[in-house]
Amino acid sequence: MGETGDVATSSLTPLAGVFGGGGLFGIGYALGVIDGLRDRGIDLTGSPMLGTSAGSWAAAATALSVTFEDLVNLVVPTFPNPRAGVLAASAREAFGEATNSQVRVVVTELPRLKRAVLNGADHPLADLVAASSSVPGLLAPHLVGGKRYVDGGVRSGVSVDLADPASLLVVIAPLAGAMFGPFGRFVDKRTDAEQRDWSTHNLGRFLEFSPRSATAHIATRPKHLFDKARAIDAYHHGHSEASIRTIE
Repeated sequence: MGETGDVATSSLTPLAGVFGGGGLFGIGYALGVIDGLRDRGIDLTGSPMLGTSAGSWAAAATALSVTFEDLVNLVVPTFPNPRAGVLAASAREAFGEATNSQVRVVVTELPRLKRAVLNGADHPLADLVAASSSVPGLLAPHLVGGKRYVDGGVRSGVSVDLADPASLLVVIAPLAGAMFGPFGRFVDKRTDAEQRDWSTHNLGRFLEFSPRSATAHIATRPKHLFDKARAIDAYHHGHSEASIRTIE
């Protein structure tokens, strides 16, 4: 993926973020990038953010100033776990009943598998995170506003096309780049198409992050995405990638 987009106008929100899925690995990588950018003066706190699955955790944590260390200390549910509310209980340990209008999440609505976006102004972030992260076959669907939802990644890994308009859009795709060989290239291709769609309606430019080879080596099998120790490694690698990235 490469940087695209036209020169932004002053009427746009200066900064926004869109973060994709990737399990615990994805949470670690995304928050590492976000913290690395903050150290360089690009702070997404207070900016509009759209998250899918792991990305919804990253968006909620950033909006509420919950640190990666705080999330690491949470009890990780065992998978598969068909009991309703398991993931929401963990999310409430981190986010309580907080709402935040700067956070939106992508979910997949049942039974028609329709992609939808829920707003953090309307529901507690803990419920939004649980709905966006309920991987079919591993976790039960989550109920929000009387509707059942599963992981937003069922329909798209990142959903860049639904991101907020901004002068600079930070795109974090934990399952793209060097991840899982052909699968990572597939996510790249899909994300590029979504970026082109976003650019037809917005004048901003992109600052993209996806795991480099050294980072991708942390998780070489799908089950590695749910390993807490690997997530911690992914955080540090994400932070490093953001620290050395050329930013125009």
